[in-house]
Amino acid sequence: MVQLNDELVGALSEEARRRGLSRSALIRDVLQDFLDTQAAASIGRQIAEGYARVPPGRPDAWGDLASLTDQGTADVLNRLDAEERAAGQEPW
Repeated sequence: MVQLNDELVGALSEEARRRGLSRSALIRDVLQDFLDTQAAASIGRQIAEGYARVPPGRPDAWGDLASLTDQGTADVLNRLDAEERAAGQEPW
């Protein structure tokens, strides 16, 4: 049993009527939405904590991914510039 004041019961009744639900169904829906939001936020916090513990791009047993990525990006951009020049266009 949940106790609500008259103002809250009135607002709940109006919203339930607007949605075409019973007050109980509305309370269940709102509570489920809240719990789902909390669960998603918890997962987001866990992901952020994982990145804080092991930042992306930090060198590891596989090498320095950040520098490899930077070099790979530079190589691709240089090739694209060369292709544009070869086609008679100015690289942007």
